[in-house]
Order: sequence, then C-alpha cells, then structure tokens
Amino acid sequence: MKKVLIITYYWPPAGGPGVQRWLKFVKYLPEFNIEPIVYCPKYPFYPTIDNSLCNDINKKLTVLKHPIKDPIKILNKFFRRKVNNYSKGIIPKVKKQNFFDRLLIFIRGNFFIPDSRVFWVKPSFKFLSNYIYNNHIDIIITTGPPHSVHMIGLQLKNKFNLKWFSDFRDPWSAIGYHSNLKLKSFTKKKHLKLEKEILSKSDHIIVTSDRTKELYTGYTTNPISVITNGFDTEIKNKLDLDTNFTLTHVGFLSNQRNPQILWDVLSEMIKEVKGFKEKFKLVLVGDVAPEILNSINFAGLNSYLKLSPPVPHTEAVNYQNRSQVLLLIEANTISASYIIPGKLFEYLSSGRPIIGIGPELSDINSILNQTSTGIYFNYSEHKKLKSHILDLFLSYNKNNLKITAKNIQKYSRYNCTKKLSEILSL
Repeated sequence: MKKVLIITYYWPPAGGPGVQRWLKFVKYLPEFNIEPIVYCPKYPFYPTIDNSLCNDINKKLTVLKHPIKDPIKILNKFFRRKVNNYSKGIIPKVKKQNFFDRLLIFIRGNFFIPDSRVFWVKPSFKFLSNYIYNNHIDIIITTGPPHSVHMIGLQLKNKFNLKWFSDFRDPWSAIGYHSNLKLKSFTKKKHLKLEKEILSKSDHIIVTSDRTKELYTGYTTNPISVITNGFDTEIKNKLDLDTNFTLTHVGFLSNQRNPQILWDVLSEMIKEVKGFKEKFKLVLVGDVAPEILNSINFAGLNSYLKLSPPVPHTEAVNYQNRSQVLLLIEANTISASYIIPGKLFEYLSSGRPIIGIGPELSDINSILNQTSTGIYFNYSEHKKLKSHILDLFLSYNKNNLKITAKNIQKYSRYNCTKKLSEILSL
C-alpha cells in the first residue's frame, strides 16, 4: 500500500469548506490502496469550529500534530471579535477602517509572507524530517491556503527528493483577499516569486478549476490536474420543502460578494408581482458582512430576511435540501473567476434549482449548464435575472418547481478521490 503524507493546516474540528476537501479524500483513499497520513497543527486558531466533521475521521488514521506559533492567536486574546472577523474574511471597507484596522492589515500583508502561519514552516520541517527518516513515505502532498504549508513541502522535497504534489484550493497571488492587504510592490513580487518556485519544484500540481489551471500553465511546465471539490452521497435526509418561496444562500458572504442586482430585482418583484411578497423569504445561513445587510435593508428586504449563524455541515445540507431555490454568489472580480466554491457541489446533489451570480468568466457557468441544475448570471444581467426568478416563482405557485440533474456523479467525493488516486499512481 502506497503511503502518502498529507500536510494541511485545516483539519477537524476546523469548520468550513476548506477542511472538507482533504477530510473526504483521506476517508476514501484506503479504498484505492493508498494509506494517508495526516500532519496538522497542534493548538491552531480556527475561526470556525464544526465538531461534527470529526465523525468522518477513521480511528485507524495516523494523525501527526506539532505545535504552531501563530501571532494571530496572540492578537485574538486582546482583539477577539476583530481578529475573528479578519480570519473569516470580514474586512471593513477602506473608508470604514480606523487606524488600528489599517495598521493590523498592513502588518499582516507585508510582514507575514505568505501568511501568519509561516512560523510553522521551520519546526514542521524538522519534525517531519525525523518522521520521514524513521518511516517509509512514498509521496508528500501539501494543500493551501494557507500557502505557507507549501513551503514545508518545498523544504522536504529538497532534502528527501520525494515525489511532491501541491494542491491549491485557491490561487496564491491571485487570491481575492490580497487586494485588501495593502501589499507593497516588493511584497507582491515576493509572493509571486515564492508561488512560481513552488510551482516549478512540485512534481505535480492539483487545482480546483480549469481557470486556475490556465493561470498556472503560464507559470510552469509541470503537470497540472483539475480535481474539483465534491458532494457527499451519504448525507441525504428526506425533508419537506419550505412552504415559502425561499431563496437560500449557505456560507460566508463577504462585502465583495454583494449582489446589488439581486436585491434590486427582488425589491421590484415585491412591488410588481402579485402574491410574491406574501410568499417570498430570503434565507442567509452563515456569516454575512455588515455592508450586505445594509444593502438588503436599503432595498426594503429586511422583513423578508431570515438570518442563521454558521451551522454544522449536516445542518447546512438540510437547509439546502429544504430550500425552493439556492443562491450561489461570487464577487464581480477577476480573482473570483478562478474560484469554484465548494458549496456548488453540495447544491448539485440537493435537487433544487440554482441561481449563480458572479464574474462573466467562470467555471460555475459551464458546470451548471452541463448538469442542468441552474442558470448563471453576471452582474449586468438584471433583466434576465428578473425574468428567471419570475419563471421559478410561477413554477413554485403551480407546485412544479423542480430540476432533473444530469452527470453529477463525477462530482461525488468518492469519484473525486478515485481521480486523485489515479494521479498519485502515475
């Protein structure tokens, strides 16, 4: 059985979509004659906790842990709410930042490269070197963000010359939040230099979207494979649909993901469409940036809004399966065009129609088309979006709001792991 060392920062009880990717790979890899060994931090700082994900960890799995020194943990003792928001990506707009906000963001962006977990690299290299000396390992896999994890892989590769796969759940220098970190020109150059070094030294690169593959093809000639995130076939509770015409978004909504086009359309429909205001509900599950709540309020939608704090993964799936319509919202930016949010694949398995809103270029559009699960709109398609929501509402009134999904099984966690196992066996 081939032994694979997986180096990751996020591991249960961490919550959110980032941890689920490798949690599920690790769960199914033994079925393909691959033994995973997980290395993760001891005493980490996780902004979101989901203890239910611990149920997916096999008791026989070897999990190695080593303490991490993270300055974020120190700051969190004094500025808990602010640091917790920053870690979740809730960063106030420039106009609303006070002196401390600007200072903290500047320090984070220009003094901790590539991120605040960089102090874990050196002790992890030493710890894992000792482990590799005493235990047979065939392959090393690093998964980021945080992208400092890849620097551990780089050092181990240079020392042991083991086969190394670097997995990019999000791009590095093209990641969305870099634009908020007040990066100086020399800092941007250093990020790009490190990123290209990781890409050039990796034996194989794994990315989650075709757009990211296109981006990285310009940086390296090394092989790049696309393995998307996926959905669980095991979590399938039979639930009654909401009685209201619910439009539900599950997951974090940052101020960049503020679909003013949607709020305007819904506001107009409340005024113009007979029966709409009596049956419509907007459901947001997870953290929501204050700017978005202000926009919703300004559009007159507050009385139709149901907010829920972050919930365990199984409960989030229940929200999805009950909703009449599911919302998938990405920022109208170039960086967002490289992202396929993990929730999309959970949405696919729900059997509910999906409304996607995001940048003009996006792999989300092609996936929705290929699977017949929804329609994608860019931020300028007001009229088309309004017409589509009206069609969905009319179908709902006739008790006939449903879809027939096609070709979604290739996105199951099991089949995604099968694809990974084939790449690891090359």
